[in-house]
Amino acid sequence: MGPRPVPTRIPIARGRSVTLYCEDALAGLPRRLGHGTVDVVVTSPPYNLGVRYGAYTDRRPRAEYLAWMGELAGAVRTVLGPDGSFFLNVGGRPKDPWLPWDVAREVGRSFVLQNVVHWVKSIAIDRGAAGRAAGLTAGLAVGHYKPVVSDRFLHGAHEYIFHFTERGDVRLDRLAVGVPYQDRSNVRRWQRAGGGTRCRGNTWFLPYPTIRERARDRPHPATFPPELPEWCVRLHGLDRTRRMVDPFVGIGSSAVAAARLGVDFVGFDLDPAYLEVAAARVGREIGRPRERAVRAPPTRRSSAEGSRSPRPRRGGSTRASASA
Repeated sequence: MGPRPVPTRIPIARGRSVTLYCEDALAGLPRRLGHGTVDVVVTSPPYNLGVRYGAYTDRRPRAEYLAWMGELAGAVRTVLGPDGSFFLNVGGRPKDPWLPWDVAREVGRSFVLQNVVHWVKSIAIDRGAAGRAAGLTAGLAVGHYKPVVSDRFLHGAHEYIFHFTERGDVRLDRLAVGVPYQDRSNVRRWQRAGGGTRCRGNTWFLPYPTIRERARDRPHPATFPPELPEWCVRLHGLDRTRRMVDPFVGIGSSAVAAARLGVDFVGFDLDPAYLEVAAARVGREIGRPRERAVRAPPTRRSSAEGSRSPRPRRGGSTRASASA
């Protein structure tokens, strides 16, 4: 193997930056970040489904994979502050619906599961169920889903976002991702109606944008839209988020979200090609050409570096391929 690419640091708003490391997150998290210096972690690890990544083999024995998730949780626990939030996006497949919950139980050895969010990628709403206020003249089907050719299983239209915290008592800014009341009488009826806005709840409809050419527009087998990590940070509380981290940054949706929000960001991935795309996306987001990204200064390495064999990484999340 050739030399590992040096870190890339991209300045964003108010003196903050997006920093991307081409290395194993299990070793990189404690080495690059101090104890308790992270406020929000948003990530989606490989799901162990045999997906083809550039620098990772996504198929391990189940026990080994879950142990790896446990190690990740331990590394995140080291750098996450006591009032931090760890948002973990995990999906499964029809033949193995327990996988996300097996992962959640493993991570739950290090954290408390405070919330479970259902990320809805595609939904069909009947006209009658929507009610008159929706103004529909017919039923509505929107979003993208993973088609399943089967007479036993349904199309895959959602994934989980597990919200972990240290003690299960982190206060959230629920109205930061709130929705208007459809029934305006509720604003008068409830003292805590939030000026016409209510908590969105634990179902988030976030469809993928339509793409024309996957190799160009989404060159990664598993990504989530930037709005997903953006909502996670807003829910945690933007004013309480100094630094955000993604251990599997991939092509950088979480980095784009951090650039939008003006939050310090650190991401890890083993694939330099994915990181190049991530840096370019951040550059476009902040309106700067890719060439203006600067290299991060070298980081002093601990004596423990190199004691763990590299383990491949990946970023982003789910697989959508059909339009509703």
